[in-house]
Amino acid sequence: MKQKSSSREKASPSRLQRELSAGIMDLIRSEGLAPGTRLAEVALAERLQVSRTPVRAALKLLATSKLVRAGKHGGYFVTDAVAASHKALRQPAPDNTDRLFLAIASDRRAGRLPDEVSEHDLMQRYAATRPVVQRVLTKLAEVAAVQRKPGHGWRFHPIFMDEQARHESYRYRLMIEPAGLLEPGFRLDPAWAADMRRRHEEALTMPWNQAATIPLYEINAAFHEGLAAASGNRYLLVAIQQQNRLRRFGNYDWTFGHERVLVNSREHLAILDQLEAGQHEAAAALLRRHLESAAKLRHRWPSAATD
Repeated sequence: MKQKSSSREKASPSRLQRELSAGIMDLIRSEGLAPGTRLAEVALAERLQVSRTPVRAALKLLATSKLVRAGKHGGYFVTDAVAASHKALRQPAPDNTDRLFLAIASDRRAGRLPDEVSEHDLMQRYAATRPVVQRVLTKLAEVAAVQRKPGHGWRFHPIFMDEQARHESYRYRLMIEPAGLLEPGFRLDPAWAADMRRRHEEALTMPWNQAATIPLYEINAAFHEGLAAASGNRYLLVAIQQQNRLRRFGNYDWTFGHERVLVNSREHLAILDQLEAGQHEAAAALLRRHLESAAKLRHRWPSAATD
């Protein structure tokens, strides 16, 4: 009996445990969680769209690698090893959910995916587990990219293939984002600004490959959402968060290349420079020019712009 128990304990982690472990690490890094931060199982389960039991197993797996630690009175906490691994891996690989999201976006744009699919179809086509497929479909449903059909299957909406919709999105953002920098309650969080500066400076030196489209988009989304949050206007923040969710499906499939990475990063840093100097009018003008440039690039190369 003891031998059987020992063999079970030494069994290799399941595919789901590995996927959730990677997802937890991505959340820790993307949100900049400091060593000692408690990792709440309920919150993680909600973010990763699973129950608490597999999350607990994934945290236990991470603890064996000393990427998280078990607390004396229960629970798990971020360790110093996470910060060290983040520095060593300047461009962490996307998890399976992001890879599937990117693959679906690419195949939809190329016309390789039909308008209607089932979970089983996607599992077979992409050799993905059901939990990963379900998480991706949930993310797509949140931004109205897909809708569950009555009874069985999912249907893609055509709005994300519509160039007019993209144009309207930029016009909408041009109306509200620069204005947010001029709100009377605008307050730039120094810690957020420092983190954004660090991430953009890293992006300038990051080696380029197709998988970089995902972390690149997330940096862009975090920048624009952070500016909206700094405005002090909650309605503006909600509007930009919704825009970011809508743009994820189209912008994860981004193929323009490294040059646009450099342009985006430098323009964002220039906006930060003006805001930190208290020059809000100048920052708003730069943000307007930045969005106008991205909109023109999107018109010429539909899969090129990230902002």
